[in-house]
Amino acid sequence: MFNLNRVEVIGNLTRDPELRYTPNGQAVASFAIATNRRYRDQANNWVDSPPEYHEVVIWGKMGEGANQVLRKGVRIFAAGRLQTRSWEAPDGTKRYKTELIADTLIGPDQISKAAYSGEFSGATVPQAQPVQSSPSPDSNIPASPSSPPSSPTSPPAQPSSPPTEDEINIEDIPF
Repeated sequence: MFNLNRVEVIGNLTRDPELRYTPNGQAVASFAIATNRRYRDQANNWVDSPPEYHEVVIWGKMGEGANQVLRKGVRIFAAGRLQTRSWEAPDGTKRYKTELIADTLIGPDQISKAAYSGEFSGATVPQAQPVQSSPSPDSNIPASPSSPPSSPTSPPAQPSSPPTEDEINIEDIPF
């Protein structure tokens, strides 16, 4: 039987990304995204549900790029797979944490454009981000802060403007 582990969220960063490096020099960035659902109640008033917080982990150059570009409060799209890890706490209890291991990020300047073009379901990454993250070599290895490996990084690309009315095809709107 076919199984699928794919998650896509759009929300706001709750904190700046934290960039760490594994002992073998692999970059890993982590942050959280807050999302909530908006719906109409019986009186036809808009109601916002309490927020959900999604822990996000990004490996490799994509993690380094996210650390350079993303900041608390920024609205982004993140997609990847869910992974749960466990460890024993100092008090002896077993703890669990479920994280979104992201392979796709779309930054704030790209969300509107992607929404109009239907790119959310693909592996589209904005030009300001590196193309793909490296797979997690062993996601149970804790990353420790250290200085980044010495390699030149290119500055983020200039944000593109949202599509104009002439670029929007009415037939592409799904309602």
